[in-house]
Amino acid sequence: MTKTRKLVILGDSAFAEVAYECFTHDSEYEVVGFSVDSAFLTRDSLFGLPVVPFEEIERSFDPGEVEFYAALVYSELNRLRTRFYQAAKSKGYRAASYVSSRAFVWHNVVLGEHCFIFEDNTVQPFVKIGDNVVLWSGNHVGHHSVIEDNCFVSSHAVISGFCTVGRNTFIGVNSALANNVVIGPDNWLGVGVNIIKNTDADCVFKGEQPQPSKVSARRFFKVKE
Repeated sequence: MTKTRKLVILGDSAFAEVAYECFTHDSEYEVVGFSVDSAFLTRDSLFGLPVVPFEEIERSFDPGEVEFYAALVYSELNRLRTRFYQAAKSKGYRAASYVSSRAFVWHNVVLGEHCFIFEDNTVQPFVKIGDNVVLWSGNHVGHHSVIEDNCFVSSHAVISGFCTVGRNTFIGVNSALANNVVIGPDNWLGVGVNIIKNTDADCVFKGEQPQPSKVSARRFFKVKE
């Protein structure tokens, strides 16, 4: 793919490494470097590219020529990613988005800025996705649903039709929302949580850890050695 735009990635964690791969091999962006807060600067380079202090990022990357993506996960209910997103914009940088070439995103989906949509996501007609949203791999976002700003949806979640996911919310692996459900802002849905009615703001929902059987695995499978 021809590279027509330049990008600096904020962060140097595992997500930053994954973002580098996605932007490099599946987008029009050429990644030219990384940036982290000086207090967390532990190396000078990553993938042969410079890692520079965010406080001095303009010295290395011209805001008029280079865009940014803040590759940070859901720390502080997405506040950390949001702060870097806003701080980079205040420095004059334009926010980049990534939509995998292997994602299914219907033509009339409204997509905000600074979003990251991984492979195998299905985003159906009339969906609206706000700014600074991450959809990790393999989710279903049903028709006419809304995902508000600063949300993070982990893998293989199902958001049915006509749902609203409130800002700053995290949805864990294999969670599911029934039709017409409204998730309040600042919600945390753990692994395998099923929501069938509206939730208030600032709620935590945890999946139940199954209890082990009284019969051991080796006994159940008649393991002799």
